[in-house]
Amino acid sequence: MITNEARQIFINIVGSDNYDDSKTGRLVYSYDATPQFQAMPDAVISPRNKEEISKIVQVCNEYNIPIVPRGSGTNLCAGTCPTEGGIVLLFKLLNKIVEIDEENLTVTVQPGVITLDLTKAVEAKGLFYPPDPSSMKISTIGGNINENSGGLRGLKYGVTRDYVIALEIVLANGEIIRTGGKLAKDVAGYDLTRLFVGSEGTLGIITEATLKLIPLPETKKTILAQYQDLEAAAKTVSKIIANKIIPTTLEFLDQPTIEAVEAFAQIGLPTDVKAILLIEQDGPEEVVTRDIDRIVEICKSEDAVSVKAAESEEEAEALRTARRSALSALARLKPTTILEDATVPRSEIAKMVKAIEEIAQKYDLRICTFGHAGDGNLHPTCLTDVRNLDEIERVEKAFEEIFAKAIDLGGTITGEHGVGVMKAPYLEMKLGAAGIDAMKAIKIGLDPNNIMNPGKVFAKDSRKRVVVSK
Repeated sequence: MITNEARQIFINIVGSDNYDDSKTGRLVYSYDATPQFQAMPDAVISPRNKEEISKIVQVCNEYNIPIVPRGSGTNLCAGTCPTEGGIVLLFKLLNKIVEIDEENLTVTVQPGVITLDLTKAVEAKGLFYPPDPSSMKISTIGGNINENSGGLRGLKYGVTRDYVIALEIVLANGEIIRTGGKLAKDVAGYDLTRLFVGSEGTLGIITEATLKLIPLPETKKTILAQYQDLEAAAKTVSKIIANKIIPTTLEFLDQPTIEAVEAFAQIGLPTDVKAILLIEQDGPEEVVTRDIDRIVEICKSEDAVSVKAAESEEEAEALRTARRSALSALARLKPTTILEDATVPRSEIAKMVKAIEEIAQKYDLRICTFGHAGDGNLHPTCLTDVRNLDEIERVEKAFEEIFAKAIDLGGTITGEHGVGVMKAPYLEMKLGAAGIDAMKAIKIGLDPNNIMNPGKVFAKDSRKRVVVSK
């Protein structure tokens, strides 16, 4: 609860136009893209600069008011749902590309910059920012950093963490620190930059980021391989990597996902096959040609029934866009769509795909699977209805088994969506009690009053699936 005194202080800091505690204004930010989670904040604040953020945080620390930093709300683990009230901090006014430094190959941005806007801005200068989450048209850089977002190009180029080289951060006491710099090497003390990347807003507020850029690849080619056997498609993934070829993109879609995506995008995807692999390579033309030719051979050797190259960049882009629309396409089919992510070593992809299929049958559920197969990151997606309590209970049990299987295969409970509230009950399965205690020690040391996105990452008794209203 925000006292009248604290409310007036906030208004004095940001102005009445940037403070909203109306029911309508709060309702808009009471949920994110995670199904079954909603909780009303006490207020929504849109600061204009880091100084205002510092003052806001100082007030929250003094009055013990929770702070939930929020980008575009595309979060899939309830990480930006204000489950304990407090304020939602928006970055819509902090949306500038501060600098593109072509000498040092870096770009410095505010947290509210849209991912696709950044990509276009640097590509106009012949530079490349590889991270490309499926939500890149609307997701913000600040949100990507808080979740360490991945994307279709993660296999070859890595994830957001691999491109964040400096941060400006407001700590829980309101102090402002800078980590890293435009440096190729820096081992001065603890790597605080990497600590804050993926911390889900639980340790501090990111107010500026400097990101590494690379030269824009010369050319790229895209192919679509079709299979009548799920395991054959999954085995192809491992075989491509085993042949020491690292494609830019190596995506997997099973038949139910293909059907949904084609109905949504209508670009001519084959719906009569059990699985497809969307594969792309970029780089010098001679390297791309050599790698694609070899990949085609491998696909055919693993019983692909068809391997077709995109005939134009427009066709290739349509395929990439269709893949990115998988969640939207599936969400049209049932009232509730639960999209999860589990990651295993690439060599275990076939086993994980088979396990997901068997678990779905065991619990009589419709689970569609797609994802970044090349880096072992799969997205089992359950189409269900939250009003069907018996089915929802089976969904919970199925996903718990899926996470347990991923860990058993040497994997993890989340590759890119984060822990938030959704995955918190399963984190100890991955880290063990000692690992959880180590993380809590860091949290308490930086945020002793627990105002930074409280209720996230660390589990309560069970998964919280309730609607909270005020």
